[in-house]
Amino acid sequence: MSISLFSQKVKTIPLWNSKIPNAISNQNYVESPIYEGEILTRTSQVVTPTLTVFSPKKGTKNGTAVVIFPGGGYQHLAMNKEGLKVGAWLSSLGVTAFVLKYRLPSDAIMTDKTIGPLQDAQEAMRYIRRHATDYKLDVNKIGVLGFSAGGHLAATLSTHYTDVVYESDAISAKPDFSILIYPVISMTDELTHNGSRLHLLGESPTKDMITYYSNELQVNEATPPTFLVHATNDKSVPVENSVHYYLALKEHEIDTEMHLFEKGGHGFGLSKDDIHLHWKRNCENWLKAHKLIE
Repeated sequence: MSISLFSQKVKTIPLWNSKIPNAISNQNYVESPIYEGEILTRTSQVVTPTLTVFSPKKGTKNGTAVVIFPGGGYQHLAMNKEGLKVGAWLSSLGVTAFVLKYRLPSDAIMTDKTIGPLQDAQEAMRYIRRHATDYKLDVNKIGVLGFSAGGHLAATLSTHYTDVVYESDAISAKPDFSILIYPVISMTDELTHNGSRLHLLGESPTKDMITYYSNELQVNEATPPTFLVHATNDKSVPVENSVHYYLALKEHEIDTEMHLFEKGGHGFGLSKDDIHLHWKRNCENWLKAHKLIE
């Protein structure tokens, strides 16, 4: 399906061409999208994951790609301000952007809800590398960008890209870089966003599960370079999530840059608030410094 809601060419495609792994058929579980006009602003109960592809204007494509993970506490997806708007912005920079509408963890449609989002994230990376020639992409310049719980998914992919969570080909699922905006990083009692942990891990997660999905504890020397943004007065996801991830990256000598704002709260995304102008500019400069955009 192709749409013309933005200045760039946009199309939406299914993520999985074969049977979706870990899926349970449930006719009573139906996606619940919310639109403003023709724009999908929010959705929940995702059954069929998709990629919405924003292709840069002719002659501006630079070979870099980014998979975007909208946030929403693993309960819904903020598809516009943390997805579609971001795809349009990145494609204006020459980046081919892929907004992933991923499955949200649910026992109603998954045999193991904890790995459902990660399965979709890994497959999104593999799909893009599999079709890199078609999209005229550099397979070594494919990154991720996530907001809030989508930031947790991006960080999970960045630290668990080799984990076997479904039967796949040998194509790498590793992001070459990650951009994390007010991310949920940790599942520990001290740092986590309780709603995200509840929906992903359930009411009584084991210590092993908490450790596994606390991404500040999973960083190693192979974790991708990372750009972080957070507001100090975030009341939903404590700023310490980004701080702890930054310190873990620094300890392992991973290239990383973090921007902390005094104000901004949570969920500013690409809204009309002034703060989004600052992090966009900071992010563009970081992408230039890493030779991902000109």
